[in-house]
Amino acid sequence: MKALLSHRSIRKYKSDPIDDSLLQEILTAGTRASTTGNMQVYSIIVTRDEEVKRKLLPLHFNQQMVVQAPVVLTFCADFNRFNKWCLQRKANPGYDNFLSFFTAAIDALLVAQNVCIAAEEKGLGICYLGTTTYTADKIIEVLKLPKGVVPVTTVVMGYPDEHPDLTDRLPLAGVVHYDVYHDYSEGDIDQIYQHKESLPLTKRLLEENQKETLAQIFTDKRYTLKDNVAFSKNLLRVLEMQGFMNNERTE
Repeated sequence: MKALLSHRSIRKYKSDPIDDSLLQEILTAGTRASTTGNMQVYSIIVTRDEEVKRKLLPLHFNQQMVVQAPVVLTFCADFNRFNKWCLQRKANPGYDNFLSFFTAAIDALLVAQNVCIAAEEKGLGICYLGTTTYTADKIIEVLKLPKGVVPVTTVVMGYPDEHPDLTDRLPLAGVVHYDVYHDYSEGDIDQIYQHKESLPLTKRLLEENQKETLAQIFTDKRYTLKDNVAFSKNLLRVLEMQGFMNNERTE
């Protein structure tokens, strides 16, 4: 509970390497995550090589923690291994569709979170990189991912060289629904976002971005419609290229 409630995204790392035995322990804890049908349709690419990290750097929008952290973990939805096992065991796999990608992506994200919790419990810092799906096609090339494998998230890991404050979170009342979904009134929205909108950080962001509301920073600056559409098209092309969009096949 202490590790969970103390989570911070670390973006500055010491150069100290992570001991092999510690890394193996953390990765093993990751593999104990829940998985659909015990198929474990994911793979973890552990990158320590400086040259490979330098190739990944621009694909993660030049976030320096990619080369600064001693370990970069790319979590992939992976039906390649499972499909090969099926074929070698006289079974006909039917996993070249979007549902199978989504299943494998869930598996990969579950194991990623287990890895992160285990790492933080051991005194390491981590940071998720949301850029993975934006440049999945190029990451596939760098990491030499075969058909049936798609990167879904990346985590950098190492010993922290900073201790940032806890990031704000919405209150439980804003994200938890009991029994059924209860839609939000205007008053509910005002109350849920009141604390976030009143933070000094928000005031500074509004001044820096010359915006009236925090929501406008998200829609106009951080996650724009133009970018969302472009990245969506690219990801759909990746899924087709990697063999997950054969949704008409019935045999």
